[in-house]
Amino acid sequence: MTQFNRRKFLTTGAVLAMPAVIPGLARAVPAIPDAGAENPDDRTGSGVRRNISSFARVDWRDHFDDLGVGVIVADTASRALHFWSGDGQGYKLYPTSVPMSEELTKLGYTKVVRKVEGPSWTPTPSMRERDPSLPVTIPPGPKNPLGTHALYLSWQYYRIHGTHDTRKIGRKSSDGCIGLYNEKIAELYGMVKVGTRVRLI
Repeated sequence: MTQFNRRKFLTTGAVLAMPAVIPGLARAVPAIPDAGAENPDDRTGSGVRRNISSFARVDWRDHFDDLGVGVIVADTASRALHFWSGDGQGYKLYPTSVPMSEELTKLGYTKVVRKVEGPSWTPTPSMRERDPSLPVTIPPGPKNPLGTHALYLSWQYYRIHGTHDTRKIGRKSSDGCIGLYNEKIAELYGMVKVGTRVRLI
């Protein structure tokens, strides 16, 4: 009996101690903030909001003939961004936010035309039409929806940028742009060159 109780205790203790033994485990599991809140991505009827990013496998050769100075594939279905460096040695994968609806989603080929650290944000005319209370511009800082860094694309108003609102990552939550955690866009910003080709799929 003593041995059984000890085994039960050790098993229970091991389960309870897992986050301490494997500190990365908690970060690997998608966040489930706001239980019970309405979520347009929820298909289970549970009403639980979830950040979802499935990290589907992507090969740059399926989208580009060569790497050039680097290429990016932003997968709106799996809510992930893939980056390959021009020398073929570097590859990065990041969870992202994606557009809220098909109407706001633009797919196809574009490229990085400008890089800005500490970007200001100017709402588009359509945004201001939907919400006239929006300011003309928001300076860099914690209230700026573009986060700490932005990669401006050849499509007007479209960017790959950071966000101060980490709840948006892994969700359909943007007005058309691709969003990353601030620390991840800072990393990507340091690797991406102007002229990097981008495909949104």
